[in-house]
Parts: sequence; C-alpha cells; structure tokens
Amino acid sequence: MNASAPGKMILFGEHAVVYGRPALAVPVKQVHADVEILDSNSTGIWIHAPGIRLHSELNALPSDHPIASVIHNFLFLARASLGEGRFPNINLTINSTIPVASGLGSGAAVTVALVRALSSHLNYPMSEEDINAFAYDIEKIYHGAPSGIDNTVVTYAKPVYFVKGQPIETFKVGTPFTIVIGGTGISAPTRESVADVRKLWEADRAKWEGVFDAVGKIADEARMRIETGEPALSKVEGWRLLGGLMNQNHERLQEMTVSSPELDLLVEAARKAGAAGAKLSGGGRGGNMIALVERENADDVSSALISAGAKNTIITQVA
Repeated sequence: MNASAPGKMILFGEHAVVYGRPALAVPVKQVHADVEILDSNSTGIWIHAPGIRLHSELNALPSDHPIASVIHNFLFLARASLGEGRFPNINLTINSTIPVASGLGSGAAVTVALVRALSSHLNYPMSEEDINAFAYDIEKIYHGAPSGIDNTVVTYAKPVYFVKGQPIETFKVGTPFTIVIGGTGISAPTRESVADVRKLWEADRAKWEGVFDAVGKIADEARMRIETGEPALSKVEGWRLLGGLMNQNHERLQEMTVSSPELDLLVEAARKAGAAGAKLSGGGRGGNMIALVERENADDVSSALISAGAKNTIITQVA
C-alpha cells in the first residue's frame, strides 16, 4: 500500500490565525511525504525512514517519538476493529522531500500519509474529515496550540481559507500565479515562535489584537484579489497590489518578532530581483520565505535568493 501527502505553504495570516483571524494556505506538491506498507515475515511493525536514518521496530522507539506516536495513536483508535492480538507484521517505509521544521508542513504531511497508508492496509476506513481530525490531535502534541492550518491544507490538498473553529473553506484561484520559496536552512520549531507571540499577547492584549486584526484584513483582501484573478500578469496593477499585501503582512510578522535577519535578507533580495512582494511563511525564526513573481522572472528571483544565502529554492504555481 502506498500513500502520499503534499507540503504546504501559508500565503497570508500566520500567527494571527491562532487568535481567530483568517489565513490563506496552499498545497505545495513539489515536496511531499510518501509511505509504503508491505506485509512482513518479521514480527512487529518495522519502520524505515532513510531521510532521518531510522530503522527500528516500533516498540524499540520511545512512545513520544513523532512517528511512533502516530502509529500508536492509530492502533489505539483502530483497536476495536482490529481485535486483540491482530496487530499486523509489516514493513513501513517513509520518504519525505519536505525539509523538517521549515514551515512547509513536514510533520503534518508525514502524519497524513502514514494514517492513509495504515487505514487502507489494515482495512480501517477513515474519511478525509477523520484523517484531518487525527492529524490535528497529533499536531497539538508537538506544537502546543497549533492553528490547525497545516493538517487541513495537507489533508485536503487544496487552497484553504482557514479560520480556527469554523468550517473549512476552500477557495478558487482565478488565475494561476507563481511563487518562489526560499529556504534559510535554519530549523525553526513552530511551537517556540507560537509561544513567544502568546507571551507578547498576554502582556498587552489590546495592542496585539489590533495587530492581528490588521493581518486578518490583509488575508481577506488577498483572498478577494486571488479569487478575482488579479495576480494575472495581464493585470499588472492587481498583481502588484497582491505583492504589496505580502509586504504588509511581513511587516506585521516582523513586529511580532517572528522574522529573523536571514529571512529579512532573503525577502529584500527577492524584492530587489523584481518580485512583486515577499514575506516569511510559517512559524518564522528560520524556515522559509515566499515571493510573488512573474513566471518569466522566477528563475532570476530564485538565483538572487541563492546568492543571498538561501539553501534551496522551490518554484511553484498556485492554481
């Protein structure tokens, strides 16, 4: 049995989304987590994850190991259907091209791919809603108070307008547009930046509610422009306006102290190379930034990011 899940990037609204404001996020299919499960003659559940040099039987891993936690929680959920003593002997292989702690949803993608593969292989049907809820519970274990946006975008693999606690909304892209993702190469656990923003909010709630309101308005305006097709290259003014919203969002994230010198350097390099706008994407303090570019200029912006210190770049189309 094979299963897969894409990466994700947040276009607008990170951090403010934790406080009930909207965020826009889209799947990134150029990076993904893949899981293969085969029956085994060996006893137990064997896990192979070459990317992290893991080769182990499940019960030899600490129970709080991220991969072990997903499997244990799934087996607990499915225990009634599988029956006592019916847990299988399987070989499970995980390959992911999504950098860890980069803001591209690596943890959620591995969880979703794992659960899809396990539910299919063990004949324990789960709907997309079930998988999304399961992945969110796993996210809570490792991120403290996550927004829920990673698991939602990764599960449904569609552009999502997300407001915490409200029904999921997918949104249409009026005209495809191009994004360049630049990676700092710096591992940046989301939990830490989320916790630091919460400390700021607790110290001065009135101030930060105002900042979050501003970010929410940026996200709403961006959705309107994306749905009406304004990023189209034939509508240069609309394309530039969407880029301007990215720049405004980045300023708010700088105010939240979740940017970093490395991210700011890449954002500035992208703008100088002709991007309409650029901002960090995800938890910040490292990870990735994104730039809205004309398709013809994507390679130039990518090269400028590498020259400015990006460890890698991805050119993707939002469609």
